[in-house]
Amino acid sequence: MNPLGTDICPSPAQSANRGQATACLASQSLRHNRLVTRWAALSCAAAAVLFATVLPLHAQTTPEDGFVSLFDGKTLDGWKIGDNADVFQVHDGMVVMECPKTNHQPAHLFYEGDVNGHAFKNFDLRVDVMTYPCANSGIYFHTKFQKGGWPRLGLECQVNNSHVDWRRTGSLYGIKNISWGPEAPSADNKEDVLLLPTPEVTDKTWYTQEIICHDETITVKLNGKTMLEYKMPEMDAQHKLSTGVTWLPEGTFALQGHPPMENQISKACFKNIRVKVLAD
Repeated sequence: MNPLGTDICPSPAQSANRGQATACLASQSLRHNRLVTRWAALSCAAAAVLFATVLPLHAQTTPEDGFVSLFDGKTLDGWKIGDNADVFQVHDGMVVMECPKTNHQPAHLFYEGDVNGHAFKNFDLRVDVMTYPCANSGIYFHTKFQKGGWPRLGLECQVNNSHVDWRRTGSLYGIKNISWGPEAPSADNKEDVLLLPTPEVTDKTWYTQEIICHDETITVKLNGKTMLEYKMPEMDAQHKLSTGVTWLPEGTFALQGHPPMENQISKACFKNIRVKVLAD
């Protein structure tokens, strides 16, 4: 046997049986070709494994340009809860908001960490969100820590795909709203509403909710798609909004724990909470 594992055949001139010698050479050539093909396949497979192991890993760990994480995925360090603190927990890299059937008081989780001194004026905030049926929550911005009750400072970007409240995910609550049914605004509703024929996002599916404040404009995106834009009057001055809450020139972020519907729970999960501070 030679090093490639094939028999050495005599040449047709050396062999008494030229047909047998020719057949032997043909068989040796075929086995050699198969071995070369197998070696090439193994080399390609090894290269594919190396590519999949090294390059995607680098791509997955590269942060979005200019964005800084506000949540470490393990603890609520840098965040502060007022009343009903048990509504917010950390599990499997997520902030889990869950209001049980018996809890009918709101809870809010405020960012009070070191990033930008937790004071944000112009920014791009991105949060990955997943809701459960009947959940009601929200993402506040330009707000400030408050121990209990409904925040009186800042504005809420709604998180609600199937609650009885018709103001759906992405709404700037009470200011500029999105709705896609089955509930609908009342006939005498005076709020600004964008009616959609189908849900933009649904329960039990992760999506990215994005809020951008810049150049006196608030933009809300869902999965990168712009849902609404709102020009905030006097963005650089503290003033009352039509909803009765007070707009602050700058502030922090907060996640809402909303009491559940009757005989339901209110549950939503948040992860990859990150922000980019934008120049004035």
